Amino acid sequence: QVQLVESGGGLVQAGGSLRLSCAASGIIFRFIAMGWYRQAPGKQREFVASITRSGSTKYADSVKGRFTISRDNAKNTVYLQMNNLKPEDTGVYYCNTSPWADDYWGQGTQVTVSS
Repeated sequence: QVQLVESGGGLVQAGGSLRLSCAASGIIFRFIAMGWYRQAPGKQREFVASITRSGSTKYADSVKGRFTISRDNAKNTVYLQMNNLKPEDTGVYYCNTSPWADDYWGQGTQVTVSS
């Protein structure tokens, strides 16, 4: 059974930073591309960043230069370092495979950026 558990969200002022973590179990993590996604209130879930098993990364244009995705295969964990946060970054952040799998969504972690 696949389980993805996100953590690290919180309330931060604009310009601040947060580091999200996602611990994975039930999958052969080191062989799988992973991604971060987010859903703002009243909006559809959207892609934020992804990382392949070899470490190649992609980012949504809205977060390029501010967010960094990384992974630690020894810990079955993927991270999202978020710097220079903006109010429009507010939402629930989820990790999943890349592309995502419908059955793998976890509870997510709430990120709220105040202006």
